[in-house]
Amino acid sequence: MKYIKDKLTRDILEPAGIKINGKEVWDPQIKNDKIFSRIAKQQSLGLGEAYMDGWWECNNLEEFFYRILSSSMNDKDNNLDGRPKGFFEGLIYRYMPLLVNQQTFKRSTKVAYEHYDVGNDVYDLMLGKDMQYTCAYWQESETLDEAQHNKLDLICRKLKLKPGMEVLELGGGFGGLARFMAKNYGCSVTVYNIAREQIKRAQELTAGLKVKIIESDYRNAMGVYDRVAAIGLAEHVGFKHYRTLMEKAYSCLKDKGLFIIQTNGSNNTMHHYEPWMEKYIFPNSMIPSAKQLSIASEGLFMMEDWHVMSGNYYKTLMSWYDNFVKEFHKIKDKYDERFYRMWCYYLLFSAASHRSRSVQLWQLVLSKNNVGVPYVSGR
Repeated sequence: MKYIKDKLTRDILEPAGIKINGKEVWDPQIKNDKIFSRIAKQQSLGLGEAYMDGWWECNNLEEFFYRILSSSMNDKDNNLDGRPKGFFEGLIYRYMPLLVNQQTFKRSTKVAYEHYDVGNDVYDLMLGKDMQYTCAYWQESETLDEAQHNKLDLICRKLKLKPGMEVLELGGGFGGLARFMAKNYGCSVTVYNIAREQIKRAQELTAGLKVKIIESDYRNAMGVYDRVAAIGLAEHVGFKHYRTLMEKAYSCLKDKGLFIIQTNGSNNTMHHYEPWMEKYIFPNSMIPSAKQLSIASEGLFMMEDWHVMSGNYYKTLMSWYDNFVKEFHKIKDKYDERFYRMWCYYLLFSAASHRSRSVQLWQLVLSKNNVGVPYVSGR
């Protein structure tokens, strides 16, 4: 165990300015010495599960992750970067996605049931009035609600919406974007979503508006529309289906129509997700790279705008975390301490990923047969 502890300290922690049981707020405080053998066996998965089990604490978990991620971006041999070095873990997380389609119609529902349908009470206390579970836009914004409102308006401006347009939204979330498009821009919106609890809330939020919500996979979308939007969906379609998403949007879009995608983005092309996040937060999901999205759209769409918004997601995630911690007492009778620690770990790890820029946030605007017509971005 001492060998493992020394190696962890030398290879991972010291380069990041972190000391085990140190005095800084980002230094981990070890409560169970078995954590070192657990990390050696399971690596990043073991680190996360040990935190959920209370085996270690940290006063500033986001700073802890930020330091490790920033340090490891220049260290190709880092063992906590989500790429397990052990044969069994490597087989599961690296090679199985190449052999198995993790986003079949059946498997794609797992993330809906386990994460998005975890309970609307969690999202109610965390997300803000527009129930937006994607990155906000903080330009000229001071509050989360203002930033989310600005994000919704930014999407509509980029799509150049006009009254009477018909819009297809693939994914849909809690219905905030569909409501905004219908209420503020006079559009008719058709939404495809598979998360039942989200659909229930979306139906409430869009009651009385020209919004139709269909409980079905995005691959089943039908019809032809003036505009198509996929906000926060690309992370869940998988590398085997990036082309499928593009082809579906293309087939549902009128000539000269616009398609907008908002997604987390990876600096490197991968075919798997970070093990802890894949197991506990977003099963059967992965983050696309610029290369993967570009190849998927080739021959179908013209790229009109690629907006890098990474700094905005850090602020969004920290706002969600602050809301979650502040309001959790309202639902603590329903969710246990392990759930609370899991969500804190998830939100702060994600925030640090965006702060370090090991993960990006992009908005892409693509057009169909828009030959000879210059596009001017709405940003």
